[in-house]
Amino acid sequence: MWKSFSTFISVFLLLACSNVNSLGKPPRSKLARPQSLFFRGGAAPKENQSKVKTTSPIELTVSKEGTNIPPLVFNLVKGIVGAGVLSLPAGIAAFGDSPSALIPALVLVAIIGILSGYGFALIGKVCAYTGATSYGEGWKESLGESSSWIPSLSAIFMTFSGCLAYSMILADTFSSLLQTKERTKVLLSVTGFLLLPLCWMKNLASLAPFSLLGVIGMGYTAIVMAVRYLDKSYVMPVITESMSEDGASFVRVKAGGKFVEQVAADLKPVFGEAGWSSVFSPKSLIFVCMLSTAYMAHFNAPKFFLELKENTMARYNTVVASSFGASIILMGFIASVGFLTFGKASSGVILNNYASKDALMSLSRIAVAVSLVFGYPLLFQGLRDGTLEIFKIPAEKRKEARLLNIATILLLSIVTVMAATLKDVTFVLALGGATCGCLLAYVFPAAMYCGMVKKLELKGETMNIVFSIISAVLGVIMGVIGAKMAIDQQLQK
Repeated sequence: MWKSFSTFISVFLLLACSNVNSLGKPPRSKLARPQSLFFRGGAAPKENQSKVKTTSPIELTVSKEGTNIPPLVFNLVKGIVGAGVLSLPAGIAAFGDSPSALIPALVLVAIIGILSGYGFALIGKVCAYTGATSYGEGWKESLGESSSWIPSLSAIFMTFSGCLAYSMILADTFSSLLQTKERTKVLLSVTGFLLLPLCWMKNLASLAPFSLLGVIGMGYTAIVMAVRYLDKSYVMPVITESMSEDGASFVRVKAGGKFVEQVAADLKPVFGEAGWSSVFSPKSLIFVCMLSTAYMAHFNAPKFFLELKENTMARYNTVVASSFGASIILMGFIASVGFLTFGKASSGVILNNYASKDALMSLSRIAVAVSLVFGYPLLFQGLRDGTLEIFKIPAEKRKEARLLNIATILLLSIVTVMAATLKDVTFVLALGGATCGCLLAYVFPAAMYCGMVKKLELKGETMNIVFSIISAVLGVIMGVIGAKMAIDQQLQK
């Protein structure tokens, strides 16, 4: 099943991204800037450029320097498959509680991954033909500067929800490691003694190597989750009533897994009758919105395009298809083993379901906690810088230590208070994906692409425009209904 699933995903992504390769010929006078690609924040030296013909008469300037495809694929998968994947089993449990619910869930994992990959490819295409070097610049070049605050504000809310989810996961993870129920005190301690000093750092380059630990931790977690599912360590006891030959009734009890009795009652495995057909419930859109958050890496699309060696659209689309294909498989695997182990009881952070005395899972908690602690400042920096920018703080003043310290304390305090109040990370991820996630991954890339086609008066783009509009419409529908369902479910708790 998994071999067929992965093959289908790879082929479909390649086909979807290949539609982004063709462009009509724009009149040169209509271009916002010369058709040269910007290399690592500036134009590549002429000796490191070459002319590459596309399927249209346009010749693009392509850099000879940069990073090859395999390392970029690894880095993009690392950026996509983060801690958010640990909430996906709970997303499935939001609409189903039978193992057969996993079938449509995997289909949704694939569909949302393909749509997200297509949006990622569109952003790279906009950068290729406008010379933009960032998501915001791509918006300005294709749709104009007057509305550029829209993606900036969306990015702030998205990074805020990401920091909030990280804080909530850290609170739960450290509470499990310390085997305490004082979640708020643990959160305050982690924030004050770990997160705040790290967020105050001026140079975060030294934290980059720790991102590799996140990859190792997620890989280890996936393997251990599969081991625990296969060795049935968390299977519930089975009680059956039988009748002897002389008519006497007796009860047989099949022992449960070795760790299941150490799990809290509300976290023990629960399975019911809501199977594959439950996907037609509006509640399935909660899972869809969580996936939109999980696949969110679109602000980095320009960076990956510019850093690619010989960055033609065909090579860029290979990076996108390979990365999102691998991410789809990894997310599908982790979501599967988590849901098949705990069913309806799957927690917003699946690690919470495992016993605190389970040594293998304790190592996983440590790896995930360390990864989140050192990855937190990188995400928080985007929140802080975006907030200062949206308030039009001059670039020179943003470097002042006093202003940065005040902004750091204020924003981190807001995040921490909300993380202490909210307990369900599923709600945070679903709401963030329903609002900003859908906009940044599906709606905005389509809008930028259509704006670029109109501005450059490109011909022969009907199919791509139709597909991008469909993606945008689906993003709006999923976002509106998903946000409503997430809020309704939270109010019912």
